[in-house]
Amino acid sequence: MIFENKFIQQRIEKAKLLKEAGHNPYSNDSKRNTTVEKYLNVNSDVVDMEEKRDEKRHYIVSGRIKLLRIMGKASFVKIEDESGMLQIYVARDNLPKDFYNTMFKKNIEVGDIIEVGGYPFVTGKGELSLHADSLSILTKAISPLPEKFHGITDKEIRYRKRYLDLIMNAEVRKTFQTRSKVISLTRRFFEDKGFLEVETPMMHPIAGGANAKPFVTHHNALGIDRFLRIAPELYLKRLIVGGFEAVFEINRNFRNEGMDATHNPEFTSIEFYWAYKTYKDLIDITKEYFQYLFEHLDLPTVLPYGDMEVNFENFQEIPLIESLTTIGGVPAESCNDKESIIAYLKSKNISVKPGMNFGQLQGELFDEFVEEKLIDPTFITEYPVEISPLARRSDENPAITERFELFIAGREIANAFSELNDPIDQLSRFEGQMEAKDCGDDEAHEMDSDFVEALSYGMAPTAGQGIGIDRLVMLLTNEHSIRDVLLFPAMKPVSNEEQTTQDEEN
Repeated sequence: MIFENKFIQQRIEKAKLLKEAGHNPYSNDSKRNTTVEKYLNVNSDVVDMEEKRDEKRHYIVSGRIKLLRIMGKASFVKIEDESGMLQIYVARDNLPKDFYNTMFKKNIEVGDIIEVGGYPFVTGKGELSLHADSLSILTKAISPLPEKFHGITDKEIRYRKRYLDLIMNAEVRKTFQTRSKVISLTRRFFEDKGFLEVETPMMHPIAGGANAKPFVTHHNALGIDRFLRIAPELYLKRLIVGGFEAVFEINRNFRNEGMDATHNPEFTSIEFYWAYKTYKDLIDITKEYFQYLFEHLDLPTVLPYGDMEVNFENFQEIPLIESLTTIGGVPAESCNDKESIIAYLKSKNISVKPGMNFGQLQGELFDEFVEEKLIDPTFITEYPVEISPLARRSDENPAITERFELFIAGREIANAFSELNDPIDQLSRFEGQMEAKDCGDDEAHEMDSDFVEALSYGMAPTAGQGIGIDRLVMLLTNEHSIRDVLLFPAMKPVSNEEQTTQDEEN
């Protein structure tokens, strides 16, 4: 049973005693009139105990008990709300008769959520506190918090029990507050640029918009399968066909692929599409977007990330093929044809999937020898057409596309291109992807006849881009696992026995 633990049973008994004494352990009549942060700011001028009886300085605060030092006639309590930590001085003679000895000392514990009324008080050590003249319990915690006051260090428990992680680790809350600000600022930036925020379907009849393996679900009413979307791209471009000239969507995507430090089965991105623009315009707006974020988040332009320093005043731009030799150190003669690339990869003990085409092999070289070396923001441009099924061909060189990917700290952050708006070319690309799928590529793009038909009505020349919000937040908060910036990351289920062991250890 979930409540068999002896410590939980003891706390359940204390909750009963509180209730029997007329103190509802799950009250809903909070009278809080300030937060910890506001209390500390407003009373920062209090320097000694002589000001403690000022009737204008009476406050009611609420929060979770994080530290409890019980003494004979007085105790110190530290409570925490979302805004910060506050020390409370609780004296027996300032509370109702017998409350201190019979209720407070015996039945209130670390983890409980309490409400305290009182006035400013400065301790002998100079700490601004609250001298309590009333105290009530709002919520009795029947599960004890981990003993370690500094927080939970076991990553598995932190991810599985994020609520406990948030209780114990204030820095974790700051990470997710930053994430929320990033999303809010992103929305404001694009709205100020005249983009319209839209919503497109999360369940698609065809798994399209990117090369990835989808999740499959079933629609009972229609009696057909649906795919959780891997990207909103094809629906957003339909809106450009329909006459909207600048649209964006911030939402979830789902990809049924492996999990690692930068991949979670569901993730958040912004995709935006801009009519009458090219991928070159997207390079400019991306630089502007980063500048906007850094200004509003008050971040330095040289940002630490692990043992690296990323200089956001040093954006670079380099074609993919050039990067293979100048950054990756691949000999130029090993980049010219399929056989040379395969031979080079094999010489480096890198296996090659059967049936990979020339563009895919060039991409493999990039992944293996270039990507992790791109520390400062770098736009890699001119991707092969074989690995860019939705991007516009270059007029000068039809073998490459007008596309870039942005890499920072060795990781892809964004993908963008001038959109393919030739319906005949798009149909041919889809057919090529279907051939790849028949050869065993389960991430190849599906045929989307409806999208080709939409293009046949004419889509204005357009540029589109996707930015991974999760990876962006990782970068801005110096986190190195995507799980650290997702409130509830995907986790492998644990058995009841394993869960019991984790609980006992913590």
